[in-house]
Amino acid sequence: MAEAPLPAIRSLPSWLLGRAAARGRALVAEALASEGLKMWHHVVLSAVRDLAPVAQADLGRGVRLDPKDVVGILNDLQSAGLVERAPDPRDRRKNAVSLTEEGARLLVRCEKAAREANDELLAPLSAAERDQFMGLLIRISGTDG
Repeated sequence: MAEAPLPAIRSLPSWLLGRAAARGRALVAEALASEGLKMWHHVVLSAVRDLAPVAQADLGRGVRLDPKDVVGILNDLQSAGLVERAPDPRDRRKNAVSLTEEGARLLVRCEKAAREANDELLAPLSAAERDQFMGLLIRISGTDG
């Protein structure tokens, strides 16, 4: 049987991490889609919950998204009744974004779906291996968790 193409590339940790990340994103995207939400909409909804009330510009910086993309996502979320914009109490020239009750309920369902998708991704690992893997990912990702 012939060897798989690109053995040098396929042996690189960066390639393997990319493949694992793509699989993880696909599993989470599918789980979120079952709740009617896209990946970036979920990220923004979660950030709004954590930061609210939050100015749109601060929200964009917090999730590292271009301001025009944040506006589009917020427009979608507001149209769906998941967030609301109101004048920022700290600066009336800006809008502050908050979750609606429906947004909070949907976020709980989406977080559960995303956890289940990540459990599926990590199913081949034992609990101890999952803990070790997460620790290693944090160390090489350049984040502090």
